[in-house]
Amino acid sequence: MIVFLAFLIWLYLFFLHGRFWESGPELKPAVPVAHPDVDIIVPARDEAETIGPVIASLVSQNYAGNFRVILVDDNSTDGTAEKAGTHERLTIITGKPKEPGWSGKLWALSQGVAASAAPVLLFCDADITHDPRHLATLVSRLQAPKVDMVSEMVKLNCTSWPERFLIPAFVYFFQMLYPFAKANDPSSRVAAAAGGTVLIRHEALERIGGLEKIKGALIDDCTLAREVKRFGPIYIGHSGLATSIRPYPHARDIWNMIARTAFTQLNYSALVLVGTIIGLTLVWLVAPYEILFGGLGWRFFLGLATFGLACMSYLPTLHRYKQPYYFALALPVIALFYMAATIASAVNYWRGTGAQWKSRAYGGETK
Repeated sequence: MIVFLAFLIWLYLFFLHGRFWESGPELKPAVPVAHPDVDIIVPARDEAETIGPVIASLVSQNYAGNFRVILVDDNSTDGTAEKAGTHERLTIITGKPKEPGWSGKLWALSQGVAASAAPVLLFCDADITHDPRHLATLVSRLQAPKVDMVSEMVKLNCTSWPERFLIPAFVYFFQMLYPFAKANDPSSRVAAAAGGTVLIRHEALERIGGLEKIKGALIDDCTLAREVKRFGPIYIGHSGLATSIRPYPHARDIWNMIARTAFTQLNYSALVLVGTIIGLTLVWLVAPYEILFGGLGWRFFLGLATFGLACMSYLPTLHRYKQPYYFALALPVIALFYMAATIASAVNYWRGTGAQWKSRAYGGETK
């Protein structure tokens, strides 16, 4: 009966869950009909290794309107501001010490927002480089069809073996949690954003009460999307014009990335964690178990059909990241990795250790 339940779950996921597995939509280069002023805000804490090419790509945007880049140096100790260079379009703000109750990124962003009067804001991570057409394309999508916020799943670094094996699955699992088609549907309650690039109307941000409304959120992108969508439509898609240059050369780097906020995603709930483990077991482990140990009866063939749907659903993401299709056969092992990292995230929280990012602790409350 359990394998039959797993099969039903995959029938739903494959055919009724917003076609999450299609790995779309993707923003294509476009030119906006109007060119409002844009302030690009980059929060950066100890990003000396990446900030140079990031800022260079932003100040070189081919955008017909006025724009500037505001780099908020969030108390860096590695010379991030100096590595950013100088440019007439670049303004560098030395960040103030973080106030209690704020997450580090949102505190830095809020200082950039306070320095801006532009009608459109672009929040960018300090490890993402941009094609010269990127800003114009984002503004174009903001305008037609009109939305209040545009975000993208930028192309993540995928060169080392751990990255090739685990990073496409990270994107795939995100799409499974937040089907982009549902997030882009104003009638759906699903709201999602990918924080690497977020273009938002200043008035939409003010409408929700500004960044202070979500100041303690560690998963700030999806929290912001949820608040904005309460008042107007949003858009999330994949990007072919923005690329993360942050490397994850070792499996433990990806493990730490997951463990940092996985339990936060579950609202620090032990009950939700147990439900998640049960759900992941049904979705990813039951079918291969029946294939290996179910004999040659109906359980074997139902397990094979279930696993076939799972593997087929992963192929578009593997294609996007130019990885071999046979990597889909490793999905149960990859799911076990993500499951274990999620459990580790909970254990860290209960032990009071939390995860660390840029010399700041992340646990049940923001420090």
